Amino acid sequence: MSRLLSIWVGWRFYLARQSNSFISFISFASTAGIALGVAVLIVVLSAMNGFERELENRLLGVVAHGELTGVNEPIAHWQKIANDAEKIPGILASAPFIRLQGLVQKPGGFQGLSVLGIDTEKEQKVSVISDFMSKETWLKLAKGDENNIVLGKGLADSLGLSVGDSLSLYMPDVSHQSRESKRIASAKSHRFVVAGVFELGGELDLTTAYIPMKYAASILGMGQGVSGVRIKVEQVFEAPRLIRELGYSQEQYLYLSDWTRTQGNLYQDIQLVRVVMYLVLALVIAVACFNIVSTLVMAVRDKQSEIAILLTMGMKRASIMMIFIVQGALNGVLGCVLGGVFGAIIADNLSSIAKGIEHILGIKLLSADVYFIDFLPSELLLSDVFTVLLLAFIMSLLATIYPAWKASKTQPAIALAGR
Repeated sequence: MSRLLSIWVGWRFYLARQSNSFISFISFASTAGIALGVAVLIVVLSAMNGFERELENRLLGVVAHGELTGVNEPIAHWQKIANDAEKIPGILASAPFIRLQGLVQKPGGFQGLSVLGIDTEKEQKVSVISDFMSKETWLKLAKGDENNIVLGKGLADSLGLSVGDSLSLYMPDVSHQSRESKRIASAKSHRFVVAGVFELGGELDLTTAYIPMKYAASILGMGQGVSGVRIKVEQVFEAPRLIRELGYSQEQYLYLSDWTRTQGNLYQDIQLVRVVMYLVLALVIAVACFNIVSTLVMAVRDKQSEIAILLTMGMKRASIMMIFIVQGALNGVLGCVLGGVFGAIIADNLSSIAKGIEHILGIKLLSADVYFIDFLPSELLLSDVFTVLLLAFIMSLLATIYPAWKASKTQPAIALAGR
C-alpha cells in the first residue's frame, strides 16, 4: 500500500512541478536531452546496421569471399580445385575466372580497369552480380565467342558510353613473342562492344567490368586455363580459414586471398564508428540525466514542507525516496518514449530522408569515389531500440538516487520551523 501511495504522490509532485517555471524548464531540458540522445543513437545504430547489411549482401555478394590465383602461370586444372572445395564443409560453391588489367581512355587521360572474364552459369553460384543488371545483358555475357563487355554505370557515364558503343581496352602485349623478348611489352588495343551496364552504386561501378570467359581466354591465349577460382563460403568470417585449408591441399603454387584482406577495413571501420558513436551518445544521454539531478534537487528544496508533513504523518523514509525516484523516472520514461518513437521513425525512413536532403541541397552525401556505396542505408533492429531504451532508463534511474536520498534525510522539525 505504501508503495502505491509513493507512486501516486510522486505522480502528483511531477504534475505540480509546473508551478515553478524554472524547475519546469530544467525538467523539460532533461527530458529533451534524453529524447534527443536516444533518437540519435537509434538512428546511428540503424545506419551502421545498414552499412553492414550492404557490405554483406551487396559488396560481398559480388566480391568473392575468397580467391585462389595461379602464381606466374594460369591454373590448368581448375576443376580439381572445384572438386576439392566441394569436400570442405562451409564452402558453398566455386567458379573459375580470368582477370585482365588494362586502361581505358576518358576525357582528360586514362583510367585503370579490372576486367573479369566469367562463365555466367558458374558465376551465379558465387556472385549476385546478375541481380544488378538486366536479364538481356546477362544473356549477352553468356555468349562466350563475342566481344561483349558490361561496364559499371558510373564508369559508363564518365566515359560517355551507352549500350552498343565501342570501347578500346589497352593492355600489355601477351603474345608468345612478347613473352620471349626481354623488352618491355608494348601496349595492344582490344575492342569491345558495350552490351549493358550494372549498377551497384559504389566504387566497383568505376573500376570493374565483365566479359565472357571464353573471349578473355582467347585474348590471353590461355586455352582451357584460368587466372583463378572464386570461392563462396557459408559464413563470411570463416573465409580465411577455409581458403587456407583449400589452398594448402593443392599441389600448384597459388596466391590465397579472402575478403578480409581486400574489404576487411570497411567492416572494421563500421565497427569502430559504431563503438565510438555508442560511447559518445551514451555520454550525451548521461549529461541529460544530470539535469534530472538538478531538477530533483530543486524539487526537494521546493517540497521541504510537504516532505516534513508526510514524515510526521508516519510515512517511512524509504517511501519518501520512492516518491522522488518516481518523479525523476517519469522524466526518463517520457524522454525514452519520445526519443524511441522519433528515432524509430527517422531510422526507418533514413534512406528517403537522405535522398530528399541531397535533392534539396544539390549535394551528394556519400560519393562512390570514396565509399563502397553511394546512398545512406538503414536497418532498424528492435534489439537496438530495446538496448538503447534500457540504457537510457537505467541512467535516468541512477540520476534520481542522490536527490531522493537527500529528500529522505529531511528533518521535519527544521523544515516546518523554517516554513
